[in-house]
Formats: sequence, structure tokens, C-alpha cells
Amino acid sequence: MGLGRRTDMASRPWRLSAKLLILSSVVTVIGFSAICASVMFDMRRGEEELARQTLENLASGIDADIGRNVELYDLSLRAVASNMVMPEINQVTKPIRQLILFDHAATAKHFGGIQVFNAEGRLSIDASTLDPVPEVRGDEEYFKVHRDRPDAGLFISRPMLHHGAYAIVLSRRITGDDGRFLGVVAGSIRFSYFHDLFGRLHLGPNDTITVLRRDGTVIMRTPFDLDLIGKNLGHFPGVQRALSEPSGSYSGIATAAHPSRLYIWRDGTRPLVVLVGKPWDDILKLWRTEATRIGAIMLALIAFVLAVTLFLAREIGRRATAEDKLEELATTDALTGLKNRRKFDTAIDAEWRRAVRQQTPLALLMIDADHFKSYNDSFGHQAGDEVLVGIAICISDSVRRAGDCVARYGGEEFAVLLPGLSSEEALRVAETIRLKVLKWAGEAAVTTVSIGVASLMPDTATDWGQLVNGADKALYAAKAAGRNCCVLGSTSRLSLVA
Repeated sequence: MGLGRRTDMASRPWRLSAKLLILSSVVTVIGFSAICASVMFDMRRGEEELARQTLENLASGIDADIGRNVELYDLSLRAVASNMVMPEINQVTKPIRQLILFDHAATAKHFGGIQVFNAEGRLSIDASTLDPVPEVRGDEEYFKVHRDRPDAGLFISRPMLHHGAYAIVLSRRITGDDGRFLGVVAGSIRFSYFHDLFGRLHLGPNDTITVLRRDGTVIMRTPFDLDLIGKNLGHFPGVQRALSEPSGSYSGIATAAHPSRLYIWRDGTRPLVVLVGKPWDDILKLWRTEATRIGAIMLALIAFVLAVTLFLAREIGRRATAEDKLEELATTDALTGLKNRRKFDTAIDAEWRRAVRQQTPLALLMIDADHFKSYNDSFGHQAGDEVLVGIAICISDSVRRAGDCVARYGGEEFAVLLPGLSSEEALRVAETIRLKVLKWAGEAAVTTVSIGVASLMPDTATDWGQLVNGADKALYAAKAAGRNCCVLGSTSRLSLVA
């Protein structure tokens, strides 16, 4: 019915408030979660950037130290190779020759003595002695490379046992003025140099430093792993990038089946490339701890906010339900279950305003139970109440549109508001009600009803009281016409139609 619809509308703001509360809480939770996630991702990026900068500095420092020593040793090899082609070198005494060749040669506790091998690979000159022990190196890799490749330049050998110690051999070709191969000048850098260099660093337990030759061969590694020394890792993506790009970084597995690491290298154009790696687990360890702590706090807060929100929403729902019930009790006739006079006045006022805006007709039926007072006096109030309930049921069964409003107007009088119906349409509804009551009363003729009908097109110059007066006059006319009939009244000038 119309007033039932309005009761729902009256309670709807509370339900909307509960939904709005839930929606606001969800949006707030999502917003704070997004901010928290953004902060945690910023923290992660900060940890990554700090690790990257630290590894870059470490790689640059190690690379500079190794490069400086290799370059210094290479200068000594160049000087020996250049002096060996002088014609006078073989005409001077051995002490003078040693002085000429090795006076400016680099010396350090980790550097091996420089040696000169002739074209057959036999040792001819040794910086450490005037009378070297016979030694043949014609089968060594470095000797073959210089013999077969005039443009080899500085060649660094694979890690090898050299003069009783593990070392790498640095060598250069001795080329005559006519381009002939005259031999090789070679020296070594012992592994003790790398151990001493890496030992001065403060590294994490899982940090790695790998020194690679240009072809991807592992020269040295810390933590020291003899199985990797001398192994070629050029097929790994990270190593390939380190050997092909001057500087950069790589995330992944670069050396065998190890945990994923961040690898950094600098100045990869040098003969030896330094690759520094740090596991992502170590880089993000502190961040994960903080993220877990913050995440746990956020989850607890989210759970608390949602729990409070659901509790408040439930309480709002309960309050809305209670108010709906109070509203229903305040606007419902206790006996018939129809709307009461107060609610009818509210309904007709609202429908009148709507009809004015939409320029649609508004009809009203005023219904009165015939001879009700005498019936009530004869059979008692309980029987009279049963009659009123029966009439109310007959009216409700005849008026089924959602916008219609049926109300107990007072005593044995009822009112039916019919928005949008013309006079003829309202009269047909009234006749349907009258016949249904007559059929319900049966042969006993418990009661009949008289109905006054009025319909008009509302405007701003009138009010709904005119409609009520018109229907009320029509009802009196129906009574005067002998009851048990419907009369259509006019609100401008009373004209009645039986």
C-alpha cells in the first residue's frame, strides 16, 4: 500500500547510514592499506638502492686495486719485451742486462719474477737470478697464444700452479722488427694477493666476489671454492652481461645453483672483471622484518575497524528496525491494520503535492458502514469490531496498487486515496468495494457501505481539503439516497450521480 511504501522510505535513511558506515570503513581501510603498501614498497626500494650503492662502491674499489696492479705489472712486461729487441741486449754482460731489463720492473711480495722465454719456449732470462735453471714452457697456453696470435697483447692465463704456488700468469709477445716471433715475457700474480685483498673487506656471510677473465673463466672467488676456480661461466646470463657491458647490474643466478643475488660490476673493459654479488634474502632481510611487523599491526587495526564497523552497523540496523516498528505502530490502526488518520493526512498532503507537480488527477473515496451504531448497540462492541475488520479486508482486497492508500478515517468511516484516477475510474473502484462488502455480508445483511467519490486535478490555488470536502458531501448524499450506494461528487459545484 502507499503508506507501507512511505514507511519503508522513512526507515531507509538508517539502512543507508549503515551501508555508508560500512562503505566508509572499507574505503578507509583500503586507503590506509594503500598508503601502508606504498610506504613499504618505498622502504623496499630504499633497501635495494642502498645495497646497489654499497655493491657499486665495493666493486669499484676492488676493480680499481686489481686493475692498478695488473696495469703496473703489464708496464714491466712491456718494458722487458721492448728492450729485448734491442741489438745491444745480447752484447752486454748478464748483470748489465738484468739491470736494463728489470731495473724498473714492478716488485711486490705477491708478484712472481719476470721470465723471458725464447721462440722455442726455453727459459733464457729470469729476473730472480743470473743463472736460471733450465725450464721449458712451450706447451703452456700463454706461450701458444702468443706464438699463434701476434695481436694477443696482454694475456692472462687460467689459474695454475706456477713455481710452487697457485697464480695467474701475465704474458706478452716479443716481436722482432721484422714481425718474427722471438719469444714470450711472462710474470705471475699469486693467489695470495687476492686472499690478502679480500681479507681486508667486511663482507656478509653470503656475499660473493668473483674475478673473471674476459672469456668468463673464474680467476678467483670469495668465499673460496676450488671447484669454481678455473671454471668457465661464460654461458650464464649474468656473466655474459658483465663481459659485454662496461658496467651494470643483474638480478638472478649468475654462478651455478646458488640463491638469487644482485650482481654489480664496474669498468668491465679491463682484462679482469670483478663481479660482486649479494643475496636478495640478505638485502631484504631487515625490510621483511619491518614489513611483517607493520603488516601485522595493519591487519590487527583492519580487523578492529571492521569489527567495530559491523557492530555499529548491526546496532544501526536494530535501531532502524525498532523505529520502523514504532513508526508502524504510530501510523497503523490497531483494530483493522490499516493506516490511521494521522498517516492519512500525511499521505494525502504528499500525493496532493505530487499531483500538482505532475498535473495528474487525484481521487478520494469516503466509505461509511451503514447502520453501524444500531448494529453495535444490538450485538455488542466485539461484533461491531468484527464488522469493521471485515469491511477493511474487503477494501484492501479491492485496492491493490502500490500508490493507493487505505486508512481508517474514524469510527466506522474509511478513506481510500487513489492517485492518478479520474472520476469514472474512482467510481468503478468504489462500486467494486460496495459489491464486495455486500457479498461478504451475505443473506444475513450484517452491514452495507455507502461511498462518496470525488476526483479533481490539483493546482496551487487549492488544497487537499477541498477534495476531502467533496468526497464527504458525496458520502452524505449517498446516505440520503438510501445507503448501500456510491455517489460521485464535484468539488466546484456539488452535483451528485447515484
